[in-house]
Amino acid sequence: MSSLSAPSAPTVTEAVYRISPLIRYSLWLLYFALVVPLPILAKVNQVGAITQGSLYVGLGLGVVALAAALSEQVYLSATRMEIRYPQWVPTWFRQGWALTWPEITAIKPRRTGQGGLVYYLITPSGSAQLLPMRVAGFAQMTRTIEDQTGLKMVTVKPLAQVWMYGMLMGFGLLLALADVWILWTGISYLGG
Repeated sequence: MSSLSAPSAPTVTEAVYRISPLIRYSLWLLYFALVVPLPILAKVNQVGAITQGSLYVGLGLGVVALAAALSEQVYLSATRMEIRYPQWVPTWFRQGWALTWPEITAIKPRRTGQGGLVYYLITPSGSAQLLPMRVAGFAQMTRTIEDQTGLKMVTVKPLAQVWMYGMLMGFGLLLALADVWILWTGISYLGG
C-alpha cells in the first residue's frame, strides 16, 4: 500500500538580493551632486558658523550613512528569509530581521503617504516585517516567497518603478553639470 504525500515546496538554493544598481547609483549621484559644491560655497560666502573641518566631517558621515542604508541584503535559503547588513553597520542605525518560511502566513498591502503600496509579511503572532521592494531580481525573489509560503504574490510589484529612478538619475546628472559651473565659478572667484 503506497501513501500519498502532499507536494512540497521547491528546494531553494541560497540566494542574496541586493538593492538595485540603478537605485544605488542614482542615490549616490544625487548625494554627491548635492554636497560636492558645499565646501566651495561655504568659502565663497564666508560662512563663519561652520568650519571647513566640521563640514568635511558631516559630509563624511553622510557618505557612511548612505553606504549603510544601501548595503541591505535579502538572503533566502531553504528554511528562511532574512534581511542582513554588513557587520560594520550598527544595529541602532539599521536592524535586520529573519523569518522562517512557516512563520510567514499572510501578506498585507499598506498605502504610503505618497499613494504607493508597500507590503508586510505577517506572522501568526501578528508581527509584520516590511517586504524589501527595491532589490534587483524582485520578481524572482517574490516567486521564491510564493513557492515557499503558498501566498499569492502575483499582484506584488516593486514600490519604485525603473522610470522613477531613471528620472532621478537624469536630474542628478543635470545637478552635477550645475555643480561643475558652481565649482568653476567659485574657484575662479577664490583665485582672483
